[in-house]
Amino acid sequence: MAKDKDKKESGRKIVAQNKKARHDYHLLTTYECGLVLTGTEVKSLRQGRSSLVDGFVQIDGGEAWLHNAHIPEYAQGTWTNHSARRKRKLLMHRAEIDKLASKADETGHTIIPLVLYFKDGRAKVEIALAKGKKEYDKRQTLREKQDTRESNRAIAAARRRQRTSAAAARG
Repeated sequence: MAKDKDKKESGRKIVAQNKKARHDYHLLTTYECGLVLTGTEVKSLRQGRSSLVDGFVQIDGGEAWLHNAHIPEYAQGTWTNHSARRKRKLLMHRAEIDKLASKADETGHTIIPLVLYFKDGRAKVEIALAKGKKEYDKRQTLREKQDTRESNRAIAAARRRQRTSAAAARG
């Protein structure tokens, strides 16, 4: 019985990702933060239900707040259930918050959530200081990805041809 209590979750279990953020923004720096959650929010997250698509972080009164992150209501929750899109406090060091606040005040910079996950049983969110991409930057990024994918395919095909020709020469 005591052994079961000593066992804790270990590793990183991803609950939600904001994949569109890497496409829409240049990520400058990333931070790992804790979240202040209610019991029903944690239970809903453990079921793997969440969305960070419209989420953003705002520094208000020396505290960091996560806005518009959607954690749906817990199905078995009663009157203690939470609001799905309420703002949630982020747990960060004062120096990190001050640094983020000063950089976020610059034009074109914003703070966005990237990943919501459990790390050793505790809910964490990875946020990033980001600068918005222009439309041509997005097209250029897609073009670069496509070029690297095509070059990797060409290299793999050449290696396959080389292996088959070497095998035919041997046998």
